[in-house]
Amino acid sequence: MSGPIRSPAIAELRAFCAAVDLGSLGRAARLLQVSQPALSQRIRGLEGAVGIRLLERSPRGVTPTTAGARLYAAAQPLLAEGDNLDSLLAEFSTGSIPARIAASHTIAEFALAGPLTAFEIMPEGRAYSTEMFVANSRFVRRLVREGHAELGIAARDPSAGADRVLEERPYCEDEVVAAVPDGHPWAAAEEVEVEDFVGTRMVMRDPGANSRRVVESALAEMDLSLAPPLAEVGSTSAAKSLALTECAPVLLSRLAFTPPDEGLVVRPVRGLHFLRQFVVVFATSGVLSRGAQALLSHLLEHAPGPPERR
Repeated sequence: MSGPIRSPAIAELRAFCAAVDLGSLGRAARLLQVSQPALSQRIRGLEGAVGIRLLERSPRGVTPTTAGARLYAAAQPLLAEGDNLDSLLAEFSTGSIPARIAASHTIAEFALAGPLTAFEIMPEGRAYSTEMFVANSRFVRRLVREGHAELGIAARDPSAGADRVLEERPYCEDEVVAAVPDGHPWAAAEEVEVEDFVGTRMVMRDPGANSRRVVESALAEMDLSLAPPLAEVGSTSAAKSLALTECAPVLLSRLAFTPPDEGLVVRPVRGLHFLRQFVVVFATSGVLSRGAQALLSHLLEHAPGPPERR
């Protein structure tokens, strides 16, 4: 019985499985941190070794052939064992293992400083390093989906359908709240009436920010909408600063408030809670560097607790 010309290399199998997982040679190349020509060469080498076409290529991307689907299923356990071996060998290494993470503005500003500092000084003298990208939640997912980051922390989008490219794990709960400077009339009230809330111009994040979309979506279900923004800003810190300067309400994550908070007080809106959840996302292919695997475990272990309503 004839067999393959040679045994496939692990790098070839990993390139092939990443291309199947992501449906794109370009995305797979970015995920594996190689050039697209190099990745294509690995897949062509694998196809040459087994003597059969494994991927159907089209302008829309790549899909496995019947033979490719069978090889993909058989290769997954082998690659998983290889990852386990890499993790074991990493325990003997004291070198720096970089991990690339993308995070939403809120998480990057108010939830990651402590955990990332602790992560970079691990026990047994092993040093880890990280590289972080900061963007809104939609772009965080895009960065991970396209392989620019191995991990991402983004707001969960309940309206989105199933994503075969990304897997997610719960990270923390959050609530979008209204806050005002001490001198604002709302500061003296226990609650803000809904009519006042929707009729008042406020400082807000940009339209692409999840915090704003969460509020707008909740109000739309009641056939209500926010007044035009007083100002739109790109970061939480800038929004807080402008609210103080203008003595105006601001819509922000509760994670951004650690009392005493520089003259801003949170005021609930009567009968409304703008809840959301952050998740850690990563490629379903499971091809994470050793540093990213360690960072994922560390982040889930040190995630913020539920927001305290004050």
